[in-house]
Amino acid sequence: MSLSDLPGPVPDPAVVRASTTTALAEPVQRVRSLWVTGVVLVNLGINAAFFGPLQVLLGQQAAHFDDGQKEAILALVTGCGAAVSMVANPLFGAFSDRTTLRYGRRVPWVLLGAILGAVALVALAGAPNVAVMTVLWCLVQAGANGMYAAITAAVPDRVPVAQRGTVGGLAAMGQTVGILLGAVIAAVVAGNFALGYWLCAAALLAGVVLYLFKNDDEPLSRQDRPPFRMGTFLRGFWVSPKRFPDFSWAWLTRLLVSTGNHMVTLYLLFFLSDAVHLKETEGIDPAFGVLILTGLYAVAVIITSVLGGRLSDRMGKRKPLVIASSVIIALASLILAFAPTWIGALAGAIVLGIGFGAYLAVDFALITQVLPTALDRGKDLGVINIANSLPQVIAPSIAFPFVAYWGGYVSLYIAAAVIGLLGAVFVVKIKSVA
Repeated sequence: MSLSDLPGPVPDPAVVRASTTTALAEPVQRVRSLWVTGVVLVNLGINAAFFGPLQVLLGQQAAHFDDGQKEAILALVTGCGAAVSMVANPLFGAFSDRTTLRYGRRVPWVLLGAILGAVALVALAGAPNVAVMTVLWCLVQAGANGMYAAITAAVPDRVPVAQRGTVGGLAAMGQTVGILLGAVIAAVVAGNFALGYWLCAAALLAGVVLYLFKNDDEPLSRQDRPPFRMGTFLRGFWVSPKRFPDFSWAWLTRLLVSTGNHMVTLYLLFFLSDAVHLKETEGIDPAFGVLILTGLYAVAVIITSVLGGRLSDRMGKRKPLVIASSVIIALASLILAFAPTWIGALAGAIVLGIGFGAYLAVDFALITQVLPTALDRGKDLGVINIANSLPQVIAPSIAFPFVAYWGGYVSLYIAAAVIGLLGAVFVVKIKSVA
């Protein structure tokens, strides 16, 4: 089999000829289970440190500063953090693409991001006001996204196309367990958000240990790194939709599905307290309710991410599973919209997990097959990851008016379903992947 026989865009022949024994060669050897475990744990640590604050701790800290303005404070803090992540992810990805240290391209940025994120989380525990809270959360976002850019790019660096659905599913499993761990931390600390931030920092650092020692990161030779020119470097962040239409459609579909998903999860704590009235109706603290829902969601995601990823590898097809999972995600939003009860929330969490697990695994594998060049994998995946971060900016802006002025949580979740369904529609525009 030649490189031209593999799915996805064909690498530049000049680059391939010069780099068949380097970090730029198309991977053909299946990766070891220990390496995959290291990738899974890094994803777990990132998501524990990320979603523990996002799901509960930031909301509790916002209420601590001003209970009457907690929604607006949360929207400000998360929106600013997401804006930073949109810059940090592709920027650190591009830096890692150009790194020629003997430790490899991705490892140094995983380590530096973990240190930055952990220090910022510890400092966040003692933030004296909203302004400092916002700045420190931005630093957490910078560190976590630097890590995520590097560890995401490691997959197409090391994993052959035929194994990427499986590895993508396992990475998604790690992400989901991390989300669950973050919720556990938030619930266990019982409102002590400062302790919660310390525990999230510890999880972030612990998650990188195995990967740092068992990374198999292939160093980039200086001969393969093009000369640095600022204009060329900056222009590289624009990936032309005309030259690479499949990459652009993949970006748009990820943006839409992620926006709908963030609209569902952003105000989950407040949805349980203010719409479901969980404390009054069921005697359950809303923060503990978030933990229960996250647990159900996590179990469903773990199952469908692994199964969905393997199924797509065996089928040799990605798009049908991406479309089906997007529809299931939209269905979960509608359940929450029309059944704002504890039972409805439980059902919505399970359905959301079923859809999002398969989506995470299969869509990631699809994206790795439409990357423009091997030299820019980190940067290009960073651009894709803007579609994960941008919703954190725009989702609060979209969601807040629905909650406050346009019909509350019912209209919010209907809008989230419609936006997510558009993502399913545009997947069919991708031509180079089945």
